[in-house]
Amino acid sequence: MAKAKKAVRLADISTRAPGGMDKEKTKEKTMALLGELDELQNLLYASSEHALLVVIQGMDASGKDGLIRDVFGSMNPQGVRVTSYKVPTAEEAAHDFLWRIHKNVPEKGMVGVFNRSHYEDVLVTRVHGSCDDKTARKRMKAINDFEQLLETHNRTHILKLYLHVSQGEQQKRLQERLHIPHKMWKYNEGDFAESKLWNRYMQYYEAVFEQCSEVPWHIIPADQNWYKSYRVALLLRDTLASLKMKYPGLKKAEASTE
Repeated sequence: MAKAKKAVRLADISTRAPGGMDKEKTKEKTMALLGELDELQNLLYASSEHALLVVIQGMDASGKDGLIRDVFGSMNPQGVRVTSYKVPTAEEAAHDFLWRIHKNVPEKGMVGVFNRSHYEDVLVTRVHGSCDDKTARKRMKAINDFEQLLETHNRTHILKLYLHVSQGEQQKRLQERLHIPHKMWKYNEGDFAESKLWNRYMQYYEAVFEQCSEVPWHIIPADQNWYKSYRVALLLRDTLASLKMKYPGLKKAEASTE
């Protein structure tokens, strides 16, 4: 097991934008960042030397779907693949827990977005008692090794995002699904049952941050969607810009065999 990192207490971290931030000006900055991301993603796709994997975790109603729409929706769909993870199928459950993950990792030139991820196997499984502490520790070691494999041997850059919503905001959003027509399709009775397990989820998320941070986590305040989108767009821009990518030159014509 990797050396434990400094303990994170989610209750001590704000779920909102810093005081004094202007909402409309921040939205303008986000739009400018999305324009930069469009060009950087095109460069990633053209050069095909790197891949980007974005792992998105968060409680129900933390805004995962909205974030994917608002930030990644501006990119060329040919270069982005979104994978959502739900309860494992019979085939997936018959393999090791990383099998369904590894086959969806983006190839070079692509941006892969995981809506939930391999971390569900050390989060929801622990909350509901189907994974004991010993098994969870083994899985977290495997996750660290897996992420190091991707970054070290395949130039797959990983951004791990935890959308940090408050319990009060979560309840408000879940209630909206009961009353607002265009949100009713998201209603799932089980979400209310899961919300009652909030403290257990926080406990196991904090364990993940402590034990699986060789590839660092970014805790994104998620009570305000405009700030959440800005923070993630900024992270994406900075990550892709740091790769110093260049467009490839003209390909040489293959020699004739005639």
